Amino acid sequence: MGKKTTKNRTEIYNARTIGSFFLLAFLAYGFGRQFFESQIASEKYLGSVLIITNSIMVLFIGILFRRTLKQYNVLVANIYLFTRLFESVALSSIVLNLIPAINISEDNGYFLAMLVLGLGSIPMCLTLYKQRILPPWLTIWGVIGYAVFAFGFLMELFDKEWSMYFLPLGGLWEITFAIWLIIKGGGK
Repeated sequence: MGKKTTKNRTEIYNARTIGSFFLLAFLAYGFGRQFFESQIASEKYLGSVLIITNSIMVLFIGILFRRTLKQYNVLVANIYLFTRLFESVALSSIVLNLIPAINISEDNGYFLAMLVLGLGSIPMCLTLYKQRILPPWLTIWGVIGYAVFAFGFLMELFDKEWSMYFLPLGGLWEITFAIWLIIKGGGK
């Protein structure tokens, strides 16, 4: 009985699925945004489908990861779910630009989504650190990466084009975290 309790304490539920969604969401948004910015209608629509697909995966990351986080801190679990919900809606709002009467700044939706993602993911990383769910080096990297990431996107909202300088640390963390989840399957 003691072994099972210990295993459950360090398990990230649906870890491989969450890790896969992290990686697939990167691809879906990256290619989706490129296609969406095309002048060719069919590519623009393909891009919108990929962006919506990204948003669905982002939302499911929040829903699935909440199950693990709520065992340790319900508030952090809810903050992280809200973070992913906000990101999902903000990133998919770019698709509204397909409607001629609506003109939403594509960049501001993206900047807000990334700012909220950065800020909302810091408590998640701190909880993973406190509960020793991930290796300490990975959680500390996550806290620093998301803080720097959020700062870069905050500056974008003040017309300072800094995000590209602050994006790599958080982005590389997400890729590393995703690979860790897929390989380890959530167990430490």
